[in-house]
Amino acid sequence: MSTQNLNARPRRNRKSSVIRNLCRETRLVTESLIYPVFIHDKEKDESIESMPGCTRWSLNGLLHEISESCELGIGAIALFPAIDGNLKSPDAEESFNDNGLIPKTIRAIKDSFPELAVITDVALDPYNSDGHDGLVDPSGKVLNDETVAILIQQALCHARAGADIVAPSDMMDGRVGAIRRELDSNDFTDISILSYSAKYASGYYGPFRGALNSEPKSGDKKTYQMDPANAKEALREVMLDIEEGADMVMVKPAGPYLDVLANISTNVKVPVAAYQVSGEYLMIESASTAGWIDRKAVVMESLTGIHRAGASAILTYYAKSVAEWLK
Repeated sequence: MSTQNLNARPRRNRKSSVIRNLCRETRLVTESLIYPVFIHDKEKDESIESMPGCTRWSLNGLLHEISESCELGIGAIALFPAIDGNLKSPDAEESFNDNGLIPKTIRAIKDSFPELAVITDVALDPYNSDGHDGLVDPSGKVLNDETVAILIQQALCHARAGADIVAPSDMMDGRVGAIRRELDSNDFTDISILSYSAKYASGYYGPFRGALNSEPKSGDKKTYQMDPANAKEALREVMLDIEEGADMVMVKPAGPYLDVLANISTNVKVPVAAYQVSGEYLMIESASTAGWIDRKAVVMESLTGIHRAGASAILTYYAKSVAEWLK
């Protein structure tokens, strides 16, 4: 048998599980996971047709789910509300109702789980009868500055209820700075801002919109969410948000935009989050249900890839399952 005269044999670092663990560059940990949860103002939990395996939680159901999540070591959740159609309006006034679904839920969570980090979505699409992230004028144009004025009130409402982090996901220009100024001037200097800085006008959001019944009634979101073809623009958006006071920034979706995520992570000094969105989730679920892929293996590989690309925090509907597997 002939033997090559090789100084370097990389396979030596892969010859056993112990050696592979010693040489591993990226380690996915439960502490890096954020668990997105859907809530509604009903007494019973509901399965979500567009996202099999996910649930719209009642308050009691949510508190039980959080209890199990905390036992697994998950330290942060992100709340997404399914708002009753009767409460939706063109001015999205329900978005800053101090007695609304989100503030009520925050207070209940903090009463039972004070150490849990509660992240709230700041955007108008769950509350807007037009289904857009911003106010819409009669011509169909999504208004920027008028929307920011409402987002400020929404962020303050969440802060008053006890949110730890507000996360503007609307992609309006200047909203991070406006929210930061208002939070600070109202003595909420400790409230963090996690900005959806590079949020793309993606086809991967469909199942999520089904979960919240928040599909735009007309038009699309391409005038405010980013063009999927653009990467340099993402860095510009991120830098602007950091200048305005963002404590953390986010790339959404995660999987199709690993190049964007890696570039941002290399060029900024703040934590970078990434959102493994509903379409990514549903593709994995559909393929694994059909027996075409190994669900656990693909979930872990996809999240490791997101982490490897530079995400220090990952929003994923698999957070609870991954925490169980890691434990």
